[in-house]
Amino acid sequence: MADEQTLDTNPQEQQANEALAGDELAARVQSLEEQLAAAQDQSLRMAADLQNVRRRAEQDVEKAHKFALEKFANDLLPVVDSLERGLELTSAVDEASKAIREGMELTLKLFLDTLKRYQLEAVDPHGAPFNPEHHQAMAMEESIHAEPNTVLKVFQKGYLLNGRLLRPAMVVVSKAPLTPPPSIDEQA
Repeated sequence: MADEQTLDTNPQEQQANEALAGDELAARVQSLEEQLAAAQDQSLRMAADLQNVRRRAEQDVEKAHKFALEKFANDLLPVVDSLERGLELTSAVDEASKAIREGMELTLKLFLDTLKRYQLEAVDPHGAPFNPEHHQAMAMEESIHAEPNTVLKVFQKGYLLNGRLLRPAMVVVSKAPLTPPPSIDEQA
């Protein structure tokens, strides 16, 4: 009879042991699933970081190519300014300086065409609204003929390199007159 009790308790103990082993296995499976999810998440994050680094590097290379000429172009702008001033000071009707003027005009045209080929654009805002991103106001002048904040004069052209400001245009900006203009008496 003692053997029967041992046999009877063994299946119960065995079931209890199997239940414990099942619980341990379930806990182990859950733990492994959590570790797998964490590893997958970490892998996705690292892939995203790598993609961001690649994208930033490509953008940096693109900017380096686009703006590599910035310093060189900046150094050439005074030459363009001098040619333009020289043309302003010479007379088109003076026969003595006619050949020199034509040479300067051709040189300036060649120079500007070359700058344009390398995406260097002049900013000549005469008559346009003042834009503080592209213009530098050197003075303000009262004007009854122009809207307030309109560019009246351009001292020096500005330039953009691939759409980015290289040098602002130096301008005179209009402002409203302090006293209103005298009214015309229509009855007189």
